[in-house]
Amino acid sequence: MTALLPTFQASTAPLGRRNPVAKLAAAVLFTAPLIATLDPLTPAVALAVELAALPLFGLRPAELARRAWPLLVAAAGIVVTLVLFAAERTGALVVALGPFDVTTGVLWLALGMALRIVAIALPGVMVFATTDPTDLADALVQNARVPARFALGALAAFRLVPLLGQEWQLLAMARRARGLDAGRNPAARLRLFASTAFALLVGAIRRGTRLAVAMDARGFDAGTPRTVARRQRFTAADTALVVAAPALSAVIVAVSVVTGVFRPLIG
Repeated sequence: MTALLPTFQASTAPLGRRNPVAKLAAAVLFTAPLIATLDPLTPAVALAVELAALPLFGLRPAELARRAWPLLVAAAGIVVTLVLFAAERTGALVVALGPFDVTTGVLWLALGMALRIVAIALPGVMVFATTDPTDLADALVQNARVPARFALGALAAFRLVPLLGQEWQLLAMARRARGLDAGRNPAARLRLFASTAFALLVGAIRRGTRLAVAMDARGFDAGTPRTVARRQRFTAADTALVVAAPALSAVIVAVSVVTGVFRPLIG
């Protein structure tokens, strides 16, 4: 949940104060070429560039780690899954884990997939961590010409995301007060987790339905032209950011091609 909350220092950072649409477009354009390769060098270089840009976004490494730790868990899961269950095991044998032969080809593929997941998702975490949700909705409507109904609905959902963590804690404490405690039983913990998640889902759907009705009743879906309270300007610096992102990504891919490690996703 904390990955979606903006940080205070972002407003004064060079890239943190850029137009939200420009930051979002730059993140998409920078990470799009990473999908086309399976080698670990391309995402590794991209990840190094992203980490080097942290001060420009006003983010500290500890702050980024607190927000992006689910990415590391997902990357570790991908590595374990591919090492144990990869269909093709090319290359030299590194170690034999019972019936599983860990080869250099499997490790190369697992490393490339894990780094690619982190490198693709990390710019999104950085953008949302340094962007006020209201500014993002205003910029989507004014600069990207997104329908106001969609932008305002996304803003409302964005504002409700942190409440899910609080709701989970309340559900857990309420169940514990009623004597529903799994103790050290893994199966009981899994059942309790599933039932709590289902209760959280039901509560989120009910809250979303009430919010949608309330917004319609207040005229958020009116067809009349809307006025702008906070103007979001798309400056030359924002244009430079959008142009520089794909250019930098192209340079990273070119480095992999020149070094001979580039491995296309198709072909």
